[in-house]
Amino acid sequence: MPSVITAFRDLDRLREIVAVLWRHGFGEVVQRLGLDTPLVAHGAEATDPRSHSLAQRVRFVLQDLGPSFVKLGQIASTRADLLPPEVITELKILQDDVKPITWDAVREEIESELGGPVGELFLSVDERPLASASIAQVHRGRLAPAAEGDGAREVAIKVQRPGIQETVARDVDLLYWFARALERAVPESRRYSPVDLVAEFDRSIKAELDFLQEADHAERFAKNFEGDARVRFPGVFRSHSGKRVLTLEFLDGRKLNDALAQGLDGRALASTSVHVVIKMIFEDGFFHADPHPGNLLVLGSNEAPVVGLLDLGLVGHLSGATRDRALDLMVAAAREDYSAVADALYALGRPTRKVDMAAFRTDVETLGRKYVGRALGEIEVAAVVRDLIWGAVKHGIDMPPDFMLVGRALMTLEGTARQIAPDLDVFSEAKPYLIRLVAQRYSPDKLTGDLVRTALRMSGMAGQMPEQVSEILEDLRKGHLTLKTADAETPLAFDRLGRRLFASLVVASLVLGGSVVLAMGRLPWVGAALLVAALLGGGAHVVTDWWRALGLRR
Repeated sequence: MPSVITAFRDLDRLREIVAVLWRHGFGEVVQRLGLDTPLVAHGAEATDPRSHSLAQRVRFVLQDLGPSFVKLGQIASTRADLLPPEVITELKILQDDVKPITWDAVREEIESELGGPVGELFLSVDERPLASASIAQVHRGRLAPAAEGDGAREVAIKVQRPGIQETVARDVDLLYWFARALERAVPESRRYSPVDLVAEFDRSIKAELDFLQEADHAERFAKNFEGDARVRFPGVFRSHSGKRVLTLEFLDGRKLNDALAQGLDGRALASTSVHVVIKMIFEDGFFHADPHPGNLLVLGSNEAPVVGLLDLGLVGHLSGATRDRALDLMVAAAREDYSAVADALYALGRPTRKVDMAAFRTDVETLGRKYVGRALGEIEVAAVVRDLIWGAVKHGIDMPPDFMLVGRALMTLEGTARQIAPDLDVFSEAKPYLIRLVAQRYSPDKLTGDLVRTALRMSGMAGQMPEQVSEILEDLRKGHLTLKTADAETPLAFDRLGRRLFASLVVASLVLGGSVVLAMGRLPWVGAALLVAALLGGGAHVVTDWWRALGLRR
């Protein structure tokens, strides 16, 4: 569990973080966290915060703090429900900027994880990396033929950076400490849920650091698209893979920009990409959460391109119920039924307070009027998703993290599609597929299955009801039935009471001690000093208590 002990155990890293915050104009945050002490902030220099926007300075901080914080920013860029649009825009351009690790370090990691010399595990491995990122580095290699007479198998070997797990664990502990300290010291930061963001980052980074999970993802994607010639996923060589080393089939394709320069039919590729991602989200409920151009390879001919998808560590999951609600949202939006759009958003989200549905529906309708009369090709998916999410958050409806990943995937997909086919209408491309999904959802077989499940559930509930009612009545008869209520203000009230009680005891002790010393007539300056300390301590408590109360009201 992260604590003050954690922070001081990693004092050098804490000093580095504080120095970066100072450098990019976040000195006030450092002061309010109580970290502007010589022990922590030694040598930190501030710059003029007016030279860049707040969103840019947030990006600079994350970029300067290294791989863990870059990953945090990339994950935070999916939370359009928490962060302002300008911050989301800056976070989306965060890139890994790391030096490749040496071949000796790579070889040592491979041999440690797979339990044998590289020369025995592989026919050959290219010492030059194909790619290098914050978590891992990729090298091309060759495996022995699967059967006699076959050729050597070309593979891509993904090797985790040495010590990255320890580095990430240390940074995650510090991030938890910072997030909790920030929520206490800067109450206005609570609207952005710093602790929840760190918890989401913690879950995601742990999944990415386990390459066996990525292997599972690759095999599941391949199974979902079995028989679909439009898309390829790299095969997994389990015998040469572990948690820190992943050996995949080498997809000999072209980077997107290279393929476009060689005459690729951009519209055909964009159309294929849209259909693939829509199927992942709305049919399979298992989707690539970051389909940006760097994770795409172009296979096949320029006229009939095949999409190759890489880097399958970050994925999203949607349950059947969530997929149905998301589909309801899409259908309602297509019909311009704003009341149904509001109902679908409400069903998708989690209300954090009582929602005024009449006001919510009115706001959704006002939002919808922005797009009335505009051609589908003129409407940006990113803008629609962002507006809908902020409308829900404004009324106290939190959207589930996986649905936010859907938003990110759709926004990234749209950006990629418009890059290679500027005139592509994403809505029109997706419409036939969504119509087919709606038809399947309301088919007689599906409705019959839903009706049977509902009947069985109701039957089970009806059978349990007499016993549950009997238990309640028995508890009531014996006087064991209790009602519990929670008041959000109670913890704050106890906190203030404790602070005031502690301050009162300290001041009273100083006054009593000073009075006794003065009455004895010995060392009068000590008695006077104690009384002055009591006066200053009492005054300081009054000022800080007033400041905290003012901050909470804001």
